[in-house]
Amino acid sequence: MSRLLINLCPKIKTLVSSAAGSLIDVKSVNFINSTRNFSITSRLLSAWPQIQKRAPEFTGTAVVDGDFKEIKLSDYSGKYLVLFFYPLDFTFVCPTELIAFNEKLSEFKSLNTEVVGVSTDSHFSHLAWINTPRKQGGLGGLGYPLLSDFNKQISSRYGVLLDEPGVALRGLFIIDKEGFLRQMSVNDLPVGRSVDETLRLIKAFQFVEKHGEVCPANWQPDSKTIKPNPKDSKEYFETVN
Repeated sequence: MSRLLINLCPKIKTLVSSAAGSLIDVKSVNFINSTRNFSITSRLLSAWPQIQKRAPEFTGTAVVDGDFKEIKLSDYSGKYLVLFFYPLDFTFVCPTELIAFNEKLSEFKSLNTEVVGVSTDSHFSHLAWINTPRKQGGLGGLGYPLLSDFNKQISSRYGVLLDEPGVALRGLFIIDKEGFLRQMSVNDLPVGRSVDETLRLIKAFQFVEKHGEVCPANWQPDSKTIKPNPKDSKEYFETVN
């Protein structure tokens, strides 16, 4: 028996060593894969639009005043830009949003702000939809550019593309006059956005730029703001609390 154990010992050691090596290899592979996945995720996240970073560049064919025209982000340098994505022309929630933005267009322009709508439809589809009467689900004319993202690159660059249906979520991006992203929000497909809230946010950002004070929750023009330092901020808190 003792001789048998002696003969088996080297084999047992080899098996244990092999098993341990396999375990180490598996752990190493898992760690490497996890690190690689984290690295890929980090790169993807860094490629998406980020607040306080420059907005992703875009260029494409838009319908502007009934004609086809190439537009790009740099065309809006020196102005605020509301860039909003929607799923499809000739649908249901979408015309209500585009018409709502159109009806407030003069307010946006008074704030040195332009509006551009984007979907993955062709510019030909955009033109047909613009020329369709509102009572038939069309836009009945439009005062701002409607940009075609037919190759889906802009929607992808802004992180709002749904790959399988190939349409954009309801993403909205406020870009300042220097080309930096100040606000972004994304709705799921069934729910439209508030144009009044978009206007409120632009007014708030521009107020901060001009006055250096910050805007509290639910801020509206002519309401109280906060001096952003420990001493002077108490003036606001003592007033409202």
